[in-house]
Amino acid sequence: MPRIGLVTAGILVALALVVAALRFYRLSDIPPGLYHDEGAHGVDALRVLQGEHAVFFPENSGREGLIVYAVAPFVAVLGRTMLALRLPVALASAGTVFALFWLGQVLFGKDEESGRPTPWRGLLIGGAAAGMLAVSLSQTILGRNAFRINLLPLTLALCLALLWSGWRQRSWWRIGLAGALAGLSVYTYMPARITPVLFLLFGITLLAPFRPGISVRLRAELPKIGIFAGAAALVGAPILIHFALHPDHFLLRSSQLWLFDSARSHGEPWGKYLQNVWLHILAIGIRGDLNWRHNFPGQPLLSPWETLFFLVGVGVSIWRWQRPANRLLLLWLVLLALPATLAFEGVPASNTIRMFGATTAIYLLAAVGMWETFLLLKRRWSNLAVGTDLFSGKHSGRAAIGLAALLCGLILGQSVYTYRTYFEKWANAPELYAAYHVEWGELAQALNVLPSDESMVYLVPRVEPRGFYSLEYLYRGEASVQVTNPLLPNLPQEVEANLSAVKDLSTAKVLDWNASPWHGDEEEPIAILLSRYGRYVGNQNHAGLQILTFSDITLDRPWRFYERLEPLPIVYDGGITLLGFALGQSERQLPAEEIVNLGTARSFWAVLQLETARGLEIDYVMSLRLHDAGGARVFQEDKILLDSLYTHTSRWKAEEPVENLFHLNLPADLAAGEYELRLVIYESDTKKPSAQLDIWNTEILLARLQLAEIQ
Repeated sequence: MPRIGLVTAGILVALALVVAALRFYRLSDIPPGLYHDEGAHGVDALRVLQGEHAVFFPENSGREGLIVYAVAPFVAVLGRTMLALRLPVALASAGTVFALFWLGQVLFGKDEESGRPTPWRGLLIGGAAAGMLAVSLSQTILGRNAFRINLLPLTLALCLALLWSGWRQRSWWRIGLAGALAGLSVYTYMPARITPVLFLLFGITLLAPFRPGISVRLRAELPKIGIFAGAAALVGAPILIHFALHPDHFLLRSSQLWLFDSARSHGEPWGKYLQNVWLHILAIGIRGDLNWRHNFPGQPLLSPWETLFFLVGVGVSIWRWQRPANRLLLLWLVLLALPATLAFEGVPASNTIRMFGATTAIYLLAAVGMWETFLLLKRRWSNLAVGTDLFSGKHSGRAAIGLAALLCGLILGQSVYTYRTYFEKWANAPELYAAYHVEWGELAQALNVLPSDESMVYLVPRVEPRGFYSLEYLYRGEASVQVTNPLLPNLPQEVEANLSAVKDLSTAKVLDWNASPWHGDEEEPIAILLSRYGRYVGNQNHAGLQILTFSDITLDRPWRFYERLEPLPIVYDGGITLLGFALGQSERQLPAEEIVNLGTARSFWAVLQLETARGLEIDYVMSLRLHDAGGARVFQEDKILLDSLYTHTSRWKAEEPVENLFHLNLPADLAAGEYELRLVIYESDTKKPSAQLDIWNTEILLARLQLAEIQ
């Protein structure tokens, strides 16, 4: 039928135009930076190009390997760029649109009861589903990010299309290829681990009800089942073997989000689960994901008219549960939405990424709703020529052109809205600077133009190091770059270790980017250490980036902030002991006098040395409090006590000294005068303070401080 070819060609052209505009236009600079998950994929791709192969990459909460191997060839050709990371994923997102178009035709191109071909039904459902997917705002946003979730809808849609068509036509190669894609999907993203359940449950429903002759039918289908399952097992075997050898990797990320962990759900797992289900139902058509990386905040997955058709499609599919295609879509929707409803990060919220595996089913159900609506209108108004016989008779040519124009018009019209929203509103939103860690890309660009060699090291002070993978991927210089949290309890040892890792160290450079959100004094603690153990050479300014340079660095003695530790043995009743402390300003340690004069400065550092008794099961928090001459508390700063491995006191090695470094910034408007600095150590869970044995005092006087008037 030439008219089917005409309509198909029109839909394909419209889809191609939309996909080209929404998935690939300005892909090298929008989104403006690299989120740390994207950067991690780039770093892993660089390792793969250097010969370090793996099927699962356990860093950054664990990542399946397919995206790494998809990205690696593009990095090899295009270099360490954002485009190299995002282009293969954008291609996968675009490919999903056309795979869904094909799947819709395969699922609904034949009547389930009579076996009669229904090509126009399949064409409309496939074209409408693919069109809605292509112009979706959230799918556009996610499809332009190097997120591994984008690979799951493509592999699953292709798998189901090949399996469905291969099963009907007894095409062994299609069934085998479908099995290979099923096995490959396990390498995409964690929710793909539910797909075997989808295949199993759907297969079981095909055999029900169990009536006479079912055993004969089962034996006839066993070769197909064997080919599909065998191909899936063969392709999936490497990662399954990896998980068998490293069982902790299998639940590495899910264990961090598992809603039925009573501690995470605050003892209300079922209440949180039902709330999660409701929020993700709302995300389909009422109120969507609020995360800027996933969505235009609050925008639902479907527009109002798409939501209406989706509800019709769900209702019809439930009513026609006995029809395999409708049953498959419902199982697909429910099962692939489970990862979203079973995850909880402390705040109830919908998450588009975790329900991403179900989105293709959502668009197919909406397209089913469209078709059923057309049939209903045809039955209600007989003069409206819409139905399975629409394209027969003398008006068939006009009807074909009309349907093609209507469907393509809807696709292109919605694409205009998505284009404007994405490129004019979303892409220019100031919230993207933080959402995509843009500062790390800017830092990489700044360092790439500066001369460097292997004897240099850049020390980047950052309280929140999230996003460093992006810098590591985009940076092309020869010098080592180390990101260090200046508030670490063992900062001196951390900096010393970073410097010791550089062979023939000649120069250390501390970065301070005052033009970005990094502004402040994050670099000061590291600069203090380098001043103590090296020689300050000077600083340079490069487009807002200030670089402090140090040379002649000493690494033959332990690094500490203090020269001496003032002994102050305090044994607490909770099984923790304070051994001593030190106070200082900048590189100078303050003398242990009756009154410590801070001058006009309102900042200083403190080092506490502690140890725990054997069998301690309590996690402690340190609280430094400043009291004025009248005894009133005017300042307080609390920090969890950690050791060099960042573990809490309950996991410290017993009777081994542990040092904690703290930086205190007193309020600038604090009046001049004399103050007392007191220490309180309390349990993190109960907030109960620990008392000094024999004296039973919970507040320990560390020092008396004198502040001068700021002129």
